[in-house]
Amino acid sequence: MTNKLDPWSSSDITDYSKLFEEFGISPFDAILPEVPCPSTYMRRKVIFGHRDYEQIAYAMRTGAPFSVMDGFMPSGKVHLGHKMVMDQIIWHQEKGASAFVGIADREAFSVRGFSWQKCREIGVEEYILSLIALGFKPDGLIYFQSGCSSVKDLAFELGVKVNFSELSAIYGFSGETNLSHMVSVATQAADILQPQLEKFGGTKPVVIPVGPDQDPHLRLTRGLAGKMNMFRVEEREDAKTGSKYLSIRGKGAPKEVLQELKNRIPGKVKLYEEHLDILEPPEFPFLERLGLEVRQPEKKKYYLSRIVDVGKFIDEIRPHTFIYYEKHLVNKQIRKPLRMILDEIVSEVAAEFGGYAFIPPASTYHRFMSGLQGGKMSSSVPDSYIALTDDPKEGAKKVKKAKTGGCVTLEEQKKLGGNPAECSVFELMFFHLLEDDEELLEIKQECLSGTRMCGSCKQLAAEKMYDFLKDHQEKRELARERLDDYNIVYKE
Repeated sequence: MTNKLDPWSSSDITDYSKLFEEFGISPFDAILPEVPCPSTYMRRKVIFGHRDYEQIAYAMRTGAPFSVMDGFMPSGKVHLGHKMVMDQIIWHQEKGASAFVGIADREAFSVRGFSWQKCREIGVEEYILSLIALGFKPDGLIYFQSGCSSVKDLAFELGVKVNFSELSAIYGFSGETNLSHMVSVATQAADILQPQLEKFGGTKPVVIPVGPDQDPHLRLTRGLAGKMNMFRVEEREDAKTGSKYLSIRGKGAPKEVLQELKNRIPGKVKLYEEHLDILEPPEFPFLERLGLEVRQPEKKKYYLSRIVDVGKFIDEIRPHTFIYYEKHLVNKQIRKPLRMILDEIVSEVAAEFGGYAFIPPASTYHRFMSGLQGGKMSSSVPDSYIALTDDPKEGAKKVKKAKTGGCVTLEEQKKLGGNPAECSVFELMFFHLLEDDEELLEIKQECLSGTRMCGSCKQLAAEKMYDFLKDHQEKRELARERLDDYNIVYKE
């Protein structure tokens, strides 16, 4: 059965592995070793997939600029599902990302029919206060779509590059879909690309942490990024020799612009009417990007021609404590750093001549939490989720009433053990309530062996939930007093 990804309804995904084939999402396991100090969600495989996260991991390791961006449609109570996204925004911000958070009031107005005033109230009272309470730093940007001129202007420009047929194919839009709903989709694409505008420092990798239901927005935006760019960098293959090289294609760029681009690219570059071919890459740009001190210049060309030996060369010029993942990047992905340098040069030239040079956004995909009573979490069923604004006693009570993976009788439980994979209480601890991996593993093993009963898990999780909600709501009140310290754009 084919998965359907719909950003505006609760997607029922039973097999996440199918998303790798059906939508081109890559498994996160493969890139996990390249991420410095992975987050809890990464370690526990809550984050299961990604697109182009290599560039984000590289930026974190090397100190290169990057951004994290996400948004929240102000449609109701902020709950633990929203907390998952907020946690990831804050984690990337702590890792050095410039952070952007959009309150998608245009989307709420067009899809839910909410008034602008209601969007503003829900946006502040639910989402912004909890975001700050969870640790969002004041140097990030929080904005309402309807009040952010750069987003609205960019959305208008993006609209030229997308038509109804494409939106219909991606989102299933029909003749009944209102025009404002379509505009809100262009606005979401503008949200995602905004961190790369010149006013925010220009071209850089941007990651969007989402649930898989939001992937249609990423697919649309990645396509639009390429359509908007003055140039595109491609890897091509020589038909005669089979050797690969990089080529920069211009979209209607005057020849003097291409000439300026050629002047800034080191190495052997050939200029054609509408493109440049990099016939010989510049010497050691990848080592310079990693901040290495090259003490043996006579070996540069030799090691450039033998990728396998680059790793050995690095060991010669740097202690053996050199980070393995950077070395792995040079050995296995030598074109990646060179590509990043070209992206920077292309970005500079495009900006000088009034064009764009967007890097297609990266993304991570996390698993959905199930409802407290099993099945899907639903905002229309309060007992299926815990809001971050729930009374702590009420939150603890919901935990105690939640579905578990235990057996019908105590005797069966002791004999057969429980099933943590089907337990909403264990899921709460796994996603949110227990930081200690060893403690969590111990609970899981005791459950499977039948030495731990559901009552003890419910009691532990209820206490943890009470403490979390009480602490979080106290921090929300402190956040209310500090709103003026934050860069929040209500209207420009």
